Amino acid sequence: PSNRIVMAGIGFGMMGIPNMRNFLEKDEVRWVAVCDVDEKNLMQARDIVNKKYGNNDCAVYRDFRELCQRKDIDAISLALPDHWHAILVIASARAGFDIYGEKPLSHDLLEGRAMCDAVKRYGRIWQTGSWQRSVANFHQASELVRNGRIGKILKVEVGLPSGHTDFGRTVGQEAIEPPPPHLDYDFWIGPAPFAPYCPARVHKNWRWVMDLGGGQLMDWIGHHLDIAHWGLGFDNTGPVEIEGYGEFKRRGIWNSPTRYYLKAKYADGTPMVIAGGHREVRGGTKWIGEYGWIWVNRGGLEANPPHILNEFIGPDETRLYKSRDHYQNFLDCVKSRRKTITPIEVAHRSASVGHLGVIAIELGRKIRFNPETETIINDPGATRLLGRAYRSPWQLSR
Repeated sequence: PSNRIVMAGIGFGMMGIPNMRNFLEKDEVRWVAVCDVDEKNLMQARDIVNKKYGNNDCAVYRDFRELCQRKDIDAISLALPDHWHAILVIASARAGFDIYGEKPLSHDLLEGRAMCDAVKRYGRIWQTGSWQRSVANFHQASELVRNGRIGKILKVEVGLPSGHTDFGRTVGQEAIEPPPPHLDYDFWIGPAPFAPYCPARVHKNWRWVMDLGGGQLMDWIGHHLDIAHWGLGFDNTGPVEIEGYGEFKRRGIWNSPTRYYLKAKYADGTPMVIAGGHREVRGGTKWIGEYGWIWVNRGGLEANPPHILNEFIGPDETRLYKSRDHYQNFLDCVKSRRKTITPIEVAHRSASVGHLGVIAIELGRKIRFNPETETIINDPGATRLLGRAYRSPWQLSR
């Protein structure tokens, strides 16, 4: 059998391009198609592929449903706004594609469970863009914690960014105007509640609009909280309660919290703080144990006492899944059919903490949660926020 992996991509407004460039560097990948509802993004992606191969063979699609009819594609890379994740993942799995998908996994908790079920039902390989698991310092920190080098965990602190980063350079551009001719705006809005076009609502900055994204909390929950779960061994569970608060801008369409502070508790009693914009919670992941602490972030790894970082993990101790190339790990698993380092259930469990936090902030009360049944306990109002209605004709298929 051929080792060639035929790939395509959907969504090239931000992470889609760098993800595709990484896959194009792999000898076993042959990229054959791109899809986007923005003609400018679509042509940019097509030109990158054609330049790589020195031809004009890259197919272009403006509707993902047409791309999903192809039978020659092995794997797909998805990088879309959060409100599109579930529909595209389920459609891709049903089409028989293995999937590299961006974090956060889902736009709400019920979507996440439906996505997990679809990937399992159709026997697909999944890799989340939670690439920190494929970096040495995050792996080392998590492995030391998992093997008890700081003893029983007394508290975990997860520090995330705050504010609204102007990725699209469209801050304040909220005057309603006709969509540009290169963007199929009605398709772009898709299952989200309809809102008129303005530049600040779309590319890159959609994440600050809660109907489309989840703010800094959801943008980063699949990174630093994902690592917290890895070190704790909580990849297949979630908190039993969560509460907190957020601060919001007084005007404008960007309605995600700019600062936020959440307190969660897990079934074994482990407390966790998840915060953005609070100096006392350092950016990254920090496990505090009875014998000391370990902190890790991009480019940083510290411990107290420092000698913990020199500890050797013995042959009979817990060894965490090792990858040093997130994209290659996905490709290797497409070929071997073994699980990736960030399979979909893991992504769902890290995203779920964020979704519950969003509900707690919105309602201003403590949420009690059963992570086994994934249900909120004795709170019908909160339960209704576990999912969302889709704008017709879009539906969350199973």
